[in-house]
Amino acid sequence: MAVFCGATVVFLVYRDLFIPEVRAVEVWFGFEVRGRLALATAPLHWAIFLVGAWGFATARPWITPAAAAYAFVIAGSHLVWNLTSPAGYGLASGLAQALGFSIPGLLLAWAHRRSREAAIA
Repeated sequence: MAVFCGATVVFLVYRDLFIPEVRAVEVWFGFEVRGRLALATAPLHWAIFLVGAWGFATARPWITPAAAAYAFVIAGSHLVWNLTSPAGYGLASGLAQALGFSIPGLLLAWAHRRSREAAIA
């Protein structure tokens, strides 16, 4: 997971700095922000994944439930985006994407529960 988060940072930084048509848009909680606001908030996405990379690499106890929660936020955001964006594909696509992004959230939540049970035993 640390490698995934680190690779995501590299991808996002490259995309936001070097692909003009992409850097003009950021999506927060399913809603698109554009222009200067998109440019100003892009580093927040980088920071989220940097913290994730650090948290997983150093095995912080809060990282697994935080990553699970973030996966569920992303899932909900994809549903909202598909319903609100002109580029979205509607409810069916939003639900399919939300389901797909919920799977890592469920797996992370399950892994956290298992690690807590193992620590108690």
